[in-house]
Amino acid sequence: MEKHLAAAKINLALHVTGRLSNGYHQLDSLVTFTEFGDLVSVKPAGDLCLSISGQFSKTLSPHDDNLVLAAARALQKSAIEHGYSPGGAAIHLVKNLPIASGIGGGSADAAATLNALCEFWQIDQSKIDLHKIAQKLGADVPMCLASTPLRATGVGDEIEPVTLPALNIVLVNPGIEISTPEIFGALKSTTSSPLPPLDKFTTVADIIEWLGKTQNDLQAAAAAIEPEILRVSDAIMESQDCLFARMSGSGATCFGIFSTPELANTAAHDLAQRFPSWWCIVSKTIATKTKN
Repeated sequence: MEKHLAAAKINLALHVTGRLSNGYHQLDSLVTFTEFGDLVSVKPAGDLCLSISGQFSKTLSPHDDNLVLAAARALQKSAIEHGYSPGGAAIHLVKNLPIASGIGGGSADAAATLNALCEFWQIDQSKIDLHKIAQKLGADVPMCLASTPLRATGVGDEIEPVTLPALNIVLVNPGIEISTPEIFGALKSTTSSPLPPLDKFTTVADIIEWLGKTQNDLQAAAAAIEPEILRVSDAIMESQDCLFARMSGSGATCFGIFSTPELANTAAHDLAQRFPSWWCIVSKTIATKTKN
């Protein structure tokens, strides 16, 4: 039974550039994904059903309100409309990522489910508009469906691939769940300029220099609600040889970038020793695939 990675999403930079009449916010964000995340697997069953295990599974429902099942049902409906005869499927989710933590979570799970079921049901993705299905499931689902370095604009659903090398990342979450609508509601400004021009990043130094000209507009609002976020970000930045630290998405997960895997591992070990109640992992981000 093959497992599909629901990669953690990292907003390296996030500018809120406007607010629409329907209440949604316009964004401009540079996004990358890690080699660590939740895992989705599928096996035959008479109907669609979901089971969940893993470190962060206890508070999740395996019933119809789960985004994984919503994704499965949406794909099943579209497949039937396109002449396929998808049967049932028993979906299993291994929940390794914290809940409501600003790193994709449920959106990544929904995207991985779409990809896993397309393979399981032998659906030709060129005949079904997966991006459209993903858009209806949530603004972050299309970018998680791509799971490659990208720039996200619009409400986050308009994506454009960018070239990024792999980064050595430490992710830290203090065990706080953050409500994204609450964070957006606490924003003092929604008129940031778009991201600076995106050059072709070839080295980590290029990215660090560019990130210094950007921000995560949600970080101040999130930290005003949960001050522990600043403590996390500061603790990462104070780690030896940390090149850059910031909150991802709407929080409360923060990331640090390091020049080597060894330095990232050392920092993660030290943070885990100092703050044993924090969730802390080391990973690499997924580099842009280059054509031969």
